[in-house]
Amino acid sequence: MTAPAGDDADRPEGDRPDADGSSPERQTAESSSDRATDASSLDRFADEALPADDLRAVERLTRLARRAVDENEREAYETRRASILAEHGYTARIRAEDDTLVCYPTDWLEDGVVRIDRIDETDRAVELSLAGPGDPDDWDALDAANRARVDRVREAYGEPHAENAAIFADFVGNHYAKPIPAATGAEIEEFLAEYYVRNAWPTAAARAAVVQSIEHLFSVCDEPVPDYDVPDRIPSE
Repeated sequence: MTAPAGDDADRPEGDRPDADGSSPERQTAESSSDRATDASSLDRFADEALPADDLRAVERLTRLARRAVDENEREAYETRRASILAEHGYTARIRAEDDTLVCYPTDWLEDGVVRIDRIDETDRAVELSLAGPGDPDDWDALDAANRARVDRVREAYGEPHAENAAIFADFVGNHYAKPIPAATGAEIEEFLAEYYVRNAWPTAAARAAVVQSIEHLFSVCDEPVPDYDVPDRIPSE
């Protein structure tokens, strides 16, 4: 497809009409708006573009960013969302007119502008409706489930392991919007090397026990601990 003549090729993303007078995002909305909010159809659509679990995390992180009061917290959510999408060669923007998160390939962009001539298949874009109150309930349920796991650590192993479990629950919930058992080895490494050091204020006893605490946490979840490397700066028990 050749680029449109005149100034259309350089208009900001979402502002340029396609041949029929509608924007590529609007065309995608017509074909995917129904499936954007339905979990089962999201799974089917994600097979064609982005993993369903990552799409759910992207949506949760977007909503958390919108709810955040602290600017640093908001930026952390948005940075994590961008990181998840970048792993698949995608980026995102919010289409304000209908409150929709539009995820699309970065190879559609040139200098931050969507180029019509680079759009090979419009169905590579994924749209997630942000309208409606449903997500806070989903988020609260996820957080409650993680807190229940922390309580099980407290009952089974006591302190300081429950302290560490609570810190880990904050990390996976706020930064990855996922349940504790779904955490990966790479995420545990990030938690130990970065989050635990910079964002938590553990007691000396908790710091010394954190590696064992993670093992206990996965134990109460009836899940094996993912393989990961323990950073040198975090001592084991």
